[in-house]
Amino acid sequence: MKYLAFATGMLAATTAIAETPVLTVYTYDSFVSDWGPGPSVEKAFEAQCGCDLKLVGAGDGAALLARLKLEGARSDADVVLGLDTNLVAAARETGLFSDHSVTAEYTLPIDWSDSQFVPFDWGYFAFVKAAELEAPTNFKDLADSDLKIVIQDPRSSTPGLGLLLWVKEAYGDEAKSVWEGLADNVVTVTKGWSEAYGLFLDGEADMVLSYTTSPAYHLIAEEDASKAAAAFDEGHYMQIEVAGKLAASDQQDLADQFLAFMVTDDFQAIIPTTNWMYPAVTPKEGLPKGFETLITPEKSLLVSPEKADMVRDAALAEWLDALSQ
Repeated sequence: MKYLAFATGMLAATTAIAETPVLTVYTYDSFVSDWGPGPSVEKAFEAQCGCDLKLVGAGDGAALLARLKLEGARSDADVVLGLDTNLVAAARETGLFSDHSVTAEYTLPIDWSDSQFVPFDWGYFAFVKAAELEAPTNFKDLADSDLKIVIQDPRSSTPGLGLLLWVKEAYGDEAKSVWEGLADNVVTVTKGWSEAYGLFLDGEADMVLSYTTSPAYHLIAEEDASKAAAAFDEGHYMQIEVAGKLAASDQQDLADQFLAFMVTDDFQAIIPTTNWMYPAVTPKEGLPKGFETLITPEKSLLVSPEKADMVRDAALAEWLDALSQ
């Protein structure tokens, strides 16, 4: 009788586990890190979905799209979180994404309307430095300086791609010569943001490509005001990060539920002090204390997804040629 009761209990437990739906979300590595948004997002969503949220780190942002193209409709992902507007057109061209039904009162700096991609945060790219360092105020002056910088590869990293388009949008036909000037400032090019920022913190470079919001981490989490973002007078390029569901997913309803959850306070309130970005929908309690100290670019730069897709290859060729000399 004891064996029968034990076997019945095990069967019931196994059945319950088997019936728990799993939602697989591909995202970038820093999102799923212990200090990133992933653990809190997982806990908050699972509390209301009756599911198992499986967050899978797949390199940096641009690497997500490369992996998705490789896997195609056979991908295990139900949702991809961590693309940005520079990759939206290329992602749409794959035909792998389906429409969403999310509506929200976004507090983005631009109007947002996209049938397939839902924004979850945004920010401005910037070079982060020691607060006391007198940094150049534009790319040309940076190229003329002896300062050493760490940047990310635009083929695998969304910040790296953002930098590429930042220089291209600011300088147009002069972009190649700007990169030629910057070549001897670049200590190394990393695959992703985490590696680059780690090298900066280890003292391997004077500045690192990151975000205007990055100093908030040191100020709020570490009570350390020793880091700042350098303000550039030619403007700062904006990044808007998005998520979308895959058409081949067998968890369409759950994917829709997750995308809708992304624009609620339960998700958006997590973003500022874990992803260290601005939320796409400002939480009811506003931004954490410390964000008011961040620099606000006098000029915002952003190209449409279509233009980003059009100029990316040419800009990449200029970058590769300049840095290989």
